[in-house]
Amino acid sequence: MDNWLPTLITPTPTEGYNLALKLSRMTIKLTQPDAAARERMRPDYAEDANSLIAVSAVVATHFATIAAANGHWRETK
Repeated sequence: MDNWLPTLITPTPTEGYNLALKLSRMTIKLTQPDAAARERMRPDYAEDANSLIAVSAVVATHFATIAAANGHWRETK
């Protein structure tokens, strides 16, 4: 597999959030490599509020990791 994640360092929190989304998508792609199977399953969760909330929790966890790696919480002096 190619090196699709060379770093967690991002210039801005927005780019960090976008990276968190990519991490989430890549997790699904690596867990279920069959694109046709992913497409067949999409309707099962697309209108399920609990599934959508679970997705946001996964993205939030990835974003917390990226924010920690970037020191986004630190105060500037």
